[in-house]
Amino acid sequence: MVKKFYYLMVLLLFSQTANAQNISLEAYNPVWTSQSKNSSESMPLGGGDIGMNVWVENNDLYFYFSKSGTFDEHNTFLKLGRVKLRLDPNPFDNESSFSQELHLEDGHISILSKNGQDDVRLQLWVDVFSPVIHVEVDSRRAIEVEASYETWRYRDRPVKGKANNANSYKWAPQSEIITYADQVDFKKDGVLFYHRNKNEDTVFDVVVQQQKMESVKDQMMDPIKDLTFGGWMRGKNMIPSGNEESVYQDTDYKAWKIKSQKPSRTHHLEIFLHTQQTPQQQDWHQSLMALVNKQPKSNKKAKTATKNWWRNYWIKSYLITDPDQVHPNDTVWQVGRNYQLFRYMLGCNAYGNYPTKFNGGLFTFDPVHTDSTLSFTPDHRNWGGGTMTAQNQRLVYFPMVRTGDFELMKPQFKFYMRSLKNAELRSQVYWGHEGASFTEQIENFGLPNPAEYGWKRPENYDPGIQYNAWLEYQWDTVLEFCLMMLETERYTGEDIKEYIPFIESCLRFFDEHYQFRARNRSAKTLDENGHLVLYPGTANETYKMAYNANSTVSGLQTILKRLLELPEGYLDTVQSAHWEEMLARIPPLSLRTIEDNPVLSPAKLWERVNNTETPQLYPVYPWGIYGIGKEGLQIALNTWKYDPDAIKFRSHVGWKQDNIFAARMGMTEEAAELTLRKMGDSGRRFPAFWGPGFDWVPDHNWGGSGMIGLQEMLMQTDDDKIYLFPAWPRDWDVKFKLHAPYQTIISGEVKDGEVVGLQILPASREKDVVNFFKLNKHEKIELSENIGNGKP
Repeated sequence: MVKKFYYLMVLLLFSQTANAQNISLEAYNPVWTSQSKNSSESMPLGGGDIGMNVWVENNDLYFYFSKSGTFDEHNTFLKLGRVKLRLDPNPFDNESSFSQELHLEDGHISILSKNGQDDVRLQLWVDVFSPVIHVEVDSRRAIEVEASYETWRYRDRPVKGKANNANSYKWAPQSEIITYADQVDFKKDGVLFYHRNKNEDTVFDVVVQQQKMESVKDQMMDPIKDLTFGGWMRGKNMIPSGNEESVYQDTDYKAWKIKSQKPSRTHHLEIFLHTQQTPQQQDWHQSLMALVNKQPKSNKKAKTATKNWWRNYWIKSYLITDPDQVHPNDTVWQVGRNYQLFRYMLGCNAYGNYPTKFNGGLFTFDPVHTDSTLSFTPDHRNWGGGTMTAQNQRLVYFPMVRTGDFELMKPQFKFYMRSLKNAELRSQVYWGHEGASFTEQIENFGLPNPAEYGWKRPENYDPGIQYNAWLEYQWDTVLEFCLMMLETERYTGEDIKEYIPFIESCLRFFDEHYQFRARNRSAKTLDENGHLVLYPGTANETYKMAYNANSTVSGLQTILKRLLELPEGYLDTVQSAHWEEMLARIPPLSLRTIEDNPVLSPAKLWERVNNTETPQLYPVYPWGIYGIGKEGLQIALNTWKYDPDAIKFRSHVGWKQDNIFAARMGMTEEAAELTLRKMGDSGRRFPAFWGPGFDWVPDHNWGGSGMIGLQEMLMQTDDDKIYLFPAWPRDWDVKFKLHAPYQTIISGEVKDGEVVGLQILPASREKDVVNFFKLNKHEKIELSENIGNGKP
């Protein structure tokens, strides 16, 4: 508690310092001076756990809106609807002066139209602390406003073919899939809308039966049963004005319209949103109306609180590249702008019940604008709604460590904590041992995705294993979320005792499971050196049927060491002894030789190559066994240079993390080149709507891996050591503020190749900082090209 208090005091002091430095993000605000062609040219907006896509098209304002955790019976992540706002007289004609701007520092969008007497300003914002969307209209003269709540789920919609990629059945539905109609109607002076999941044959029920878990079903967490989500839209002095039906893009919809009773110079539209698991729908409705009834007549305090939240968010951390060269064509400037734009999108789900989804987050739009062959509803996204692909999700959340956004990481942690019991039941039911068995393509209830699990399985095939060429035996990705939990303690001093049983259960699985497998095929449970035999395993989705995959070995080594390094009070003597014994059982990393050079191997042995990841460099990132200032870095550099697969798979697209590897190894030129490609403009109107890459638009693991790489170029840490500018080009000007372990915050500026205004809090940490810009050639070689003795 003392450590956490101290960290908060450091944050407060740095907030005051940042204000004094007058850090401004205004130059990064996207400003559009013409209307959009369609929803793909939308601008993100959000707060709390709500996301919106906002655009003006054909003189009307539109926005989609989404909320964390709105999963239907088939685990489709449903949007809550679309709103169209029409003004009369309409200021958005061809002769008007138009402007749409995302104000990053305050977290709102303003839309201005100047045309004589019809000058109008619209402001859209989301209350960070209460799930309410606000649309405010101010006009020079009195106008009328019509708001339409539009939904394509006004009827049952059969889901056919590739449209099932949005739900958990993907390419293998076993029966007819229907997205069931929502309930929508006028209530009083507004529109009530909601979706309540049917409780028969949900994807949870189907998966439990498919995966032979019926015997423990009554012990399992089910996030889909009794789930209701929706809301209520109302406008000040507005009344219902009828329905209409039409088509937007490829999808028919029905609209419920409310209209101002008389012209006015000001209008205020509110949308209250609520999601809850309740035995009866009426319980959800009562909770929604309680939210509505406690809303004050004036939103001034809520608006100020939201503005302050966003301003504190930006004060906490920033990375502004080429700050004096504000020009959209400046590629270095683009990198910093897009870094901040993506961080804005992450901030919109700060308090979600579920983590931000890698495949679009809260900001997907009509799929035909991502893939012209996919004429589906706006609910569509590839790779599922309730499916949380771990290798992708981790890239969304690791950047938050260096930005100090540990509060934002809690939805991801809560997801795994909720699923822990179900994952432990997997181990008990299938193999009779302890430990949590988390797979890679994991549903929001902790079991494997049913399509990836496989429906056409050989008779007597182990029911605990996915019958899938990419995913079989892949369960080590959960260790990266264990690392995030441990980093929370190391960076902030926050008490993480609630996460220790989770981390221990994940470790216990590997220890018990691989001894169980060895016992079933041999008289010995360990190899001749007393090490676990991690077979069958996998090095990511790429090197399959692997023996002692380096990604698994390095993950287990790191998590065990970090667990044992926790301060006194986390583990008792029995726990410590147990995990020390397990650490001794972890095999060493495997090496091989290419062109007479020692390199990291993906594994000791493997049967086939199935994807294009580079797990041979996972000991560099995320596990940090090799890196600047560490023994044997040349081995990792050799792997980058000589491994034919590492060379062939290298890319900046999507979840590729070559930019991170390069930065971690001090390869400035390579890191800069990859970062410019990864964090450059997306090619869409909103510059940080990257993708689809391997996934969807906006590709959040694309943005996340870009953020991580940029942070690692600027600052790296190794326990108490802090390396500044280890892979930062001298000709890239930057203002920055990043977080380091042990309640440390570092800010400063690089200008014309020189470091100015460097501040380190607490000052006692200055002795631990190594500034690469001040090192001579010999010192850099010692740190950046430390060959060591070659022992992994």
